[in-house]
Amino acid sequence: MKKIDWKSKLTSRKFWAAIVSAAASIAVAFGAGDGTVAQITAIIMAGATVIAYIIGEGLVDASRNKSETDKTETDTAKTDAEQKEDVTGKTIDEKSDTPSETASTPESKQNCD
Repeated sequence: MKKIDWKSKLTSRKFWAAIVSAAASIAVAFGAGDGTVAQITAIIMAGATVIAYIIGEGLVDASRNKSETDKTETDTAKTDAEQKEDVTGKTIDEKSDTPSETASTPESKQNCD
């Protein structure tokens, strides 16, 4: 038996149209007036709108948080893998294994004063 994807169902306009149609048909079958059927339809559609909005915003937030987390982890891994400091405090680029010219050393700090 196939598992039902409720997240997809609850955000589907076709699903809610079917629910409204079924509820309206049942109300008419039991002799409810036009005003009552209209109220039932309005209540169901209002609830469906709120449910769809909440689920949609939750999915957007989850997606945004995941992409921000992935980006941060990738940036951190690149920084750690590409740079090291040698014993003098100079930054060494692992790709070339040479100290960078922009490294902060005691001599370069004195020249700035």
